[in-house]
Amino acid sequence: MIQKFEAAIYNEDVRKLVQDNLHHTLYKDIWADLNFIEVVANTEEDAKRKLERKYPEGRGFRITQIYEL
Repeated sequence: MIQKFEAAIYNEDVRKLVQDNLHHTLYKDIWADLNFIEVVANTEEDAKRKLERKYPEGRGFRITQIYEL
C-alpha cells in the first residue's frame, strides 16, 4: 500500500561550514538546518532507500527521522 512519509534531513558538511561562516560549493546554507522532505513509498524502509538515493550519506546528508503522515 502506498503511503506518504516525511523525513527530517540536514547536511553535516554544510552545518560545519556555516558554523565557521563559510559556504558549501554545492549546497545552500539552508541544509545546515533540518529540512522536512515528503516521500511516497510502500514502507518506511522503502522511503528511507528512496531518500538515501537522493540525499546520500556520502555527500554529508543525515536522515534524523522518518515518520508516516
